[in-house]
Amino acid sequence: MSLSLILGPGALGRLLALRLAEQAPVTLIGRRPLPPRQALTTPEGETLDRELDCRTTATLTRALAGEAECLHLTTKAYAAEAALAAVADRLRPDLPLVLWQNGFGVQQVLAERWTGPVLCATTTEGAFLAGDDGVVHAGHGRTLIGALDGRHGSLAERLADRLTAAGLPATPVEDIRVRLWHKLAVNAAINPLVARFRIRNGQLRDRPFRPMVEAVIEEVAAIMAAEHIPAPEGGWDCLVWTVVSATGNNRASMLQDVLAGRPTEHAAILGPLLAAGRRHGLATPTLAALHARFDGST
Repeated sequence: MSLSLILGPGALGRLLALRLAEQAPVTLIGRRPLPPRQALTTPEGETLDRELDCRTTATLTRALAGEAECLHLTTKAYAAEAALAAVADRLRPDLPLVLWQNGFGVQQVLAERWTGPVLCATTTEGAFLAGDDGVVHAGHGRTLIGALDGRHGSLAERLADRLTAAGLPATPVEDIRVRLWHKLAVNAAINPLVARFRIRNGQLRDRPFRPMVEAVIEEVAAIMAAEHIPAPEGGWDCLVWTVVSATGNNRASMLQDVLAGRPTEHAAILGPLLAAGRRHGLATPTLAALHARFDGST
């Protein structure tokens, strides 16, 4: 079966690699070498070990890349352009690219720049790293995949089927742009708060955090209405709290970054919402305060 390249061996990248490797060959690519033996802890508490083909951006060969069916780009949003540039000279110009970044911004840039088909994926799967040789799948979720311009439907369907068969339920959609805004709303309500207070997602349901989440949701809902982004079924509250419940034991990506001393994705997550708020003259004090906190200006 066709090879999948996964560029970005963080929690999501390793989760994808370990799950997809049960179905077909996978090569996991990062900036530094990783142990080839990797362990996946499932949400049910089982531990699955698998040998992966782990490469660095320097050791990825043109011959290996030429065998790939697609490249899943699973880096942080702020690192996506540089990561792709580091291997682009060894990739086929028509190689399909799947973008898994949080936020909304780099997807449009890479979709316009890359010469092959570009799909975007948004997921509520929860995962966090357990050292250099393990990842914890903390909560089952759902993945949506599609192109920003609505094209490449058959490719989206094929890749969604591949993910579903690997135990990561996925659905091809034609309105991925709207779904990315929906994910942005969820990330804005969860990531900055759990990172600030260093708590797991499920703790947001308790005081004093629940009112803070509700304040974010209120500001986000006003921005989405002004941007003519349709609300999800059940409304914004339902969307956010459903994800919180499904990923209650998860350490959100921004919290993982804070704990590891890495840069966070606060600009990719909160920046587009604040920019939209300014365009429409909306007050966004909660979002602005969270952004300022991670921006180091408070």
